[in-house]
Amino acid sequence: MPADKSFLANLPEDKQSLKAMLYAVLAERDREKQRAEDFYLQNLRLQMELARYKKWTYGPRADRLSASELAQMLLKFAEELEQKPIHSDDLALAEPEPELRRVKRRKGRRALANFENLPVSTQVYELSAEQRLCPCCGVERKEIGSDESWQIEYIPGHFERIQHQRKKYACPSCERAGENPRIEVAAKPETAIEKGFAGPGLLAFIVTSKFADYLPLYRLEDIFERQGFEISRATQSVWCGDVADLVEPLYQRMAKRVRKSHVVATDDTILPMLSPGQTQSARMWVYVGDEANPYNVFDFTLDRGRDGPKQFLKDYTQVLLADAYGGYNGVVAGNAISRAGCWSHARRKFVEAEKTAPEIAREAVALLGKLFAVEKQAKDVSVAERRELRQQQSVPVLAELRRKLLTWKEQLLPKHPMAEAVNYALSQWEALNVFTTDGAVPIDNNVSEREMKRVVLNRKNSLFVGNPRGGRTAAILASLTSTCRRHEVDPQLYFTQLLVNLPSWPVSDLNACLPDQWKLAQAARSAALAIPPPPTP
Repeated sequence: MPADKSFLANLPEDKQSLKAMLYAVLAERDREKQRAEDFYLQNLRLQMELARYKKWTYGPRADRLSASELAQMLLKFAEELEQKPIHSDDLALAEPEPELRRVKRRKGRRALANFENLPVSTQVYELSAEQRLCPCCGVERKEIGSDESWQIEYIPGHFERIQHQRKKYACPSCERAGENPRIEVAAKPETAIEKGFAGPGLLAFIVTSKFADYLPLYRLEDIFERQGFEISRATQSVWCGDVADLVEPLYQRMAKRVRKSHVVATDDTILPMLSPGQTQSARMWVYVGDEANPYNVFDFTLDRGRDGPKQFLKDYTQVLLADAYGGYNGVVAGNAISRAGCWSHARRKFVEAEKTAPEIAREAVALLGKLFAVEKQAKDVSVAERRELRQQQSVPVLAELRRKLLTWKEQLLPKHPMAEAVNYALSQWEALNVFTTDGAVPIDNNVSEREMKRVVLNRKNSLFVGNPRGGRTAAILASLTSTCRRHEVDPQLYFTQLLVNLPSWPVSDLNACLPDQWKLAQAARSAALAIPPPPTP
């Protein structure tokens, strides 16, 4: 009480001074309140960032809620357990099991894919002359059959030297007459690398190992050395560039075909490039064509500016499926391109912010789960039927989701992590709804994200590209190996035949060398060889 009286005694007498003091107290209170909100939001952001890093390091790659799914599974298990009848036999005391349990190995040989197609090498084991003698009467035993067993062996690759001898021919009559002997040398097939040591099989192995199996060249250098022949990584890098120069016309045709697609899916990621001081954050972009133009084309740029996709898509006028990167706005602005969004990106935002608002995350992910359930039903139907199914089932779900998004936006603080997820969906709403009016547009952009994950894997192993030419080489060769994977074509076999035939292949018929057309030609050739010859009359 004395302190209160002293405080009251020190208050000013005039009204204006009292008002100023009150305003100062209220302002301080507001500042403390704002400071508390900032600390609260910062804490939420740190929790979300920590959860994201934990998921990247230890968690599954799928975008699923953590606590809610486990609780639902336990609840479902308990409900099913309660519904099961209890039998008297279940209540009988069972013998205690041993403390250690050993997993019993399954008997018999496991099924192996393509086992019957492997080449066969037979090894015969016989008894010696002494072992053939009958221990009873001493007469030599006769062969009555054999027991067979199989074993799979792996024979590592090896290097070979192929000597090319070009025979020379001259006219002896002209030479005796003192005239020109008319010397002519037999022609040698054109090679992928002019005056180079590398054969097509070796070049194909290096390209496949680097851009399909993601082995960095320094590891290939060690592998080759173990096999008895050292090829430096610098030489391998030059060879990859030479192969890229040779196949670039195919790359350009693939890019032209992709730009004819009704829907082009695109994404990008960092691909570091060496530069003075530190690496430069260059970019690798992917453009995935539709089923009518089934090619995956990569493009290398020095930065993430919109000029990269704008240059690649300069003649494109249909649907671009992409994430919310703002650079695409400049690509689609002022032309006929329609921008389609990715619901997987939108769902990921809610999953990442789950810890900050679990109830909202659970409701949002549940509604998005209904959208993806419709896509499972529409997977194998026609484009028109898929659009009709989306109109009937997905549009009502989207209407309910938008209503909830607007409600959540009013409830959350503007800088709340879950508010960012809500605003992401609302700001992209028009693009995210394109799939409901066009049955050919996927609900997500996962097809291009999968290709980016392979680029990231290559980046983790190889770390960087050396210069812009190296980035261009990576884009060209990754485009061909990725398209081979899309069509289930062996890139080693494809590149071997390509490097044998392409140097002398007519330019007018280059389409036959594209991976999908090459596969069709291979299938037709195999079918023709399998047809039995007509009976002889």
